[in-house]
Amino acid sequence: PRLLQVSHSVAMARKWGFLLLVVALAAVAEAGRDFYKILGVKRNANTKTIKKAYRKLAAQWHPDKNPGDKEAESKFSDIGHAYETLTDPDRKALYDREGEEGLKKHGQQGGGQGDIFSSMFGGMFGQQGGQNGQEIPRGADVSMDLDVTLEQLYGGDIIEMERAKSVAKEAKGTRECNCRNEMKTVQVGAGQFQMQQHRVCEQCPNVKLVTEYNALDVDVEIGMKQGQEITYHGEGEPHIDGEPGSLIFRINVLKHPLFTRRKNHLLCNATITLKQALLGFTMSVKHLDGHAVEITRDKITAPGTTLKIKGEGMRSYENNNKAGDMFVTFRVEFPDGKMSDADAQALGSMLPGGDKTVVFNGLESRFVPTERLSSM
Repeated sequence: PRLLQVSHSVAMARKWGFLLLVVALAAVAEAGRDFYKILGVKRNANTKTIKKAYRKLAAQWHPDKNPGDKEAESKFSDIGHAYETLTDPDRKALYDREGEEGLKKHGQQGGGQGDIFSSMFGGMFGQQGGQNGQEIPRGADVSMDLDVTLEQLYGGDIIEMERAKSVAKEAKGTRECNCRNEMKTVQVGAGQFQMQQHRVCEQCPNVKLVTEYNALDVDVEIGMKQGQEITYHGEGEPHIDGEPGSLIFRINVLKHPLFTRRKNHLLCNATITLKQALLGFTMSVKHLDGHAVEITRDKITAPGTTLKIKGEGMRSYENNNKAGDMFVTFRVEFPDGKMSDADAQALGSMLPGGDKTVVFNGLESRFVPTERLSSM
């Protein structure tokens, strides 16, 4: 009887465990999608982080880049809903309390993905050109420099700005439009005809240009280079009979207090004392993202010596998982004043070799000679 009772208890435990699992799965299904997981951000992520995650995923899964791919369409829809919800304070608070079901109950589902994407990307995926082989006239492109720091290029950034943009709005009356020159046969005399060119126009609704102020997020990608362009189609000057031109940002890298960039390498200088140059030293260099690059030297460091620290350079634009190297060139600071005779004699007895003087043309060498280049 005791064995039967134990077996019955195990069976009941399994039954209740199964029922609890079903209830848990049902609760998860009812709660809807995990918008934080969809965007790959933490629950305490700020708006800038959410925007950055959205832009990256939206560009990856946009239907124009994945034609006919149903999975891409589904993911693009999911990240659009996630972005809409998590960037609206009221909807985010409701979602955090009640999940997606709460949004549905209160009619807060959203769903204007195309408008969101256009406003953030400025029409980067917009169609260009005309239909049926006809070229649509375009407004002028607007080009401007975008000042960025090495820190922004190392980690990527979103620069929020307000764009003053001229937009064509309907006005009263009509105007001539779609004007063209056509050849027409005209009688100029008895039995005499001549081909003449005539200007032919259509009548279109009148328009006026109005300045609007729109928020624009400029995506500075990791590893971008000086002069590289970021183009937003449809954000340039308007054309009343066609499409607006493009807004083009050119990357302009500001001077950095520590580093100079050469391709994907970072170059900097460091000053050490004569004692450190002779006996060795340990130091650290603060990188662009704040982490410390440790340098240990246990041998003599001559003035002008350059150390290469592999993989600590600028991250690559083509492959963000790769990086160049860091090169640190050392300057040795000598003590001021004059040594006493006793100190000079003692130091002279410790240093190897005798007197040696070599004259050479130092202007020919802009970089440290290869024999001075060491790797860490």
